[in-house]
Amino acid sequence: MFVDEVRIMAQAGDGGNGCVSFRREKYEAFGGPNGGDGGKGGDVILEGTNNENNLVKYRYQPHWKGKRGEHGRGSDQMGRAGADAVLLVPLGTVVTDHSTGQLVAEILEVGQRVRLLKGGNGGWGNAKFKSSVNRAPRQSNPGEAGERGEFKLVLKSIADVGLVGYPNAGKSTLTNMITNARPKMAAYPFTTLHPGIGVIEYPDRYQRLQMADIPGIIEGASENRGLGHRFLRHIERCFVLALLVDMSGIDGRMPWDDYAQLLAELGAYDRSLLEKPRIVLANKMDEEVSVENLAEFGRRHDCVTQPISCLTGEGLDEFKEVLWEKVTEAKDRAKEAEIANSESANDDSESL
Repeated sequence: MFVDEVRIMAQAGDGGNGCVSFRREKYEAFGGPNGGDGGKGGDVILEGTNNENNLVKYRYQPHWKGKRGEHGRGSDQMGRAGADAVLLVPLGTVVTDHSTGQLVAEILEVGQRVRLLKGGNGGWGNAKFKSSVNRAPRQSNPGEAGERGEFKLVLKSIADVGLVGYPNAGKSTLTNMITNARPKMAAYPFTTLHPGIGVIEYPDRYQRLQMADIPGIIEGASENRGLGHRFLRHIERCFVLALLVDMSGIDGRMPWDDYAQLLAELGAYDRSLLEKPRIVLANKMDEEVSVENLAEFGRRHDCVTQPISCLTGEGLDEFKEVLWEKVTEAKDRAKEAEIANSESANDDSESL
C-alpha cells in the first residue's frame, strides 16, 4: 500500500514535577532542602531516512506522544528526561500545520532532524527556592505541559528526472530497461498505481540519476479522471521532465494530441512544471506507422524528440546521454541561482 498524504496528532511529553524534601541525617537537625527538579518531557522529532518510501505507517498510527519526564526526588536527585518520539519519514516529506496550513518543515536529507514539538520543562524542586531569608522552603513547581499539535504530512519524491505519459505509453517498460526498479508491466491501462523511484547507473562516470515513474496522466486528470493529479506532486522537485509519447497511435489517439494534452494537464496542476527542461521520448519506433507519425509530430510541435523503442532497446543509450546532459545543466543553473539569491540576501542585510 502506497500512502503519500496523512494527518497525524502529536504531543510532546510533559515535564516532571519538582520535589519538596529535606535532608534528614543523624545529628543534623536542620539539614536543609534537597528536593530535586523534575525531568524534561520528550520532544516530537522528525528524522529523514532512506529506509522508508511512503507514509503508510502513519496512516495506521496517527497518534504520537513523547514520554513524560520523571518527577524529582529527595537527596537532590533530578528526574530523568522523557524519551523523544522520533518519527522516521522518507526524504521529500513536507510538514504543514493542519489548522493554519503554514509550512513547518521539509525533510530533504538523510539524518536531518527537525523538532516538531518541544517537551515541557521540569519543575523546580524546593532546593531551588532556598535563600538567606527562606532557609526551609516548602514549595516546588509542577512540570510544564508539552506542546501539542495536528499536522499534515505530504510526500513529494526527490528525483532528478520525472517520467510522464499516457497509460500504456511504455513508462514501466522503459523504467525496467534503464533503471534498477521493476514496476509491474501489463497490456492494460493503469498498471502503475503509485509512483516509483528507479536508479539510472552511469558506470563510466561513477555516477547515477534517480527517475520517478508516476501513474499515467489522461485527458481530464485535473477534473479527477483516471488517477487525477494527486501523483504529480512527485515530479515537482525533478530537474528534468521526460514526456513519453506513443508514436504508434494506440486506440486511435494521435501522438501530437497526447503531447498537447500532457502539457495542458501539467499546466493545470502547476504552471512551473512547464518551465522545467523536458525531453520528448518518441516510443515504439519499431512500428512502421510510428515513422510517419514522428514526421507529422515534428511538423505540429516545435520540439526536439528522442526516438526510442522499449521493445528493441533502440535509442536508449542515446537517451541516457541526453538525459545526463540535461540534468547536469539544470543542476548547474539551480546552483547558480541559489548562489545569486544568497549573495542578494547578504547585500540586503548589509544595507540594513
